[in-house]
Amino acid sequence: MFRPTAGDEPRPAIVFIHGGGWYQGNRQGYRGQIQEAAKRGYFAATISYRLMQFDQAKKETTTAAPIFPAQIHDAKAAIRWVRANAKKYHVNPDRIGVTGGSAGGHLSLLVGLTDPASNLEGDSGNPDQSSRVQAVVNVFGPTDMAFCYEKSSVAWIFRLFMGGTPVEAAERYKAASPLTYVSQDDPPVLTLHGDQDALVPVEQAKALDEKMKAAGANHTLMVFEGQGHGFGGESGKKAADATWDFFDRHLKP
Repeated sequence: MFRPTAGDEPRPAIVFIHGGGWYQGNRQGYRGQIQEAAKRGYFAATISYRLMQFDQAKKETTTAAPIFPAQIHDAKAAIRWVRANAKKYHVNPDRIGVTGGSAGGHLSLLVGLTDPASNLEGDSGNPDQSSRVQAVVNVFGPTDMAFCYEKSSVAWIFRLFMGGTPVEAAERYKAASPLTYVSQDDPPVLTLHGDQDALVPVEQAKALDEKMKAAGANHTLMVFEGQGHGFGGESGKKAADATWDFFDRHLKP
């Protein structure tokens, strides 16, 4: 966690969720971003969640554990923890945002688009608190898990995470897809995606954009030409600037 050094007034918060295919990566990768967020006036936290364990030498045949929904349970628990400790850390509990890239983008979308009726809260603490957020920045996160299984260059990751193919685990693919939960009352979402992404095809971002706008929800899509699963150079700067501008617009008074 990082927070501003001056003043003790309630601050908006941003929670950062790392990527890594739901089986690798760690929260320390966002250390620089949460420091920057604190400089910009936010309480900022970067979180961990349960990662899949499996025999990577046998990824075509092995099973993994834990699979979905353990990871979203942990992400939602983190939001509830921030809200439960809002007074201690001088957080405005009505102004919490979430962001992440790839698998972290997927989890950020699920945090933002679901509610208790979606049955994804889990039982990891502070059940009296809400896991709802007020803004989401999704960085090339999957939105339709069955589509990704069919079109992604890493279909095996989706098969492991879902516990089977779309035929074998159809209900889990649906439950894990952010597109399933789009509704008019969703918080504002900014999606950043590269048009050359082979891991999570840009069609995933476009499908979310179409469905959210059709529902009357607030969605902004930025597609970066020539960029893959990650942004470099000028695209990286534009993505960062857009992220801060978006959170400032929706989380600050």
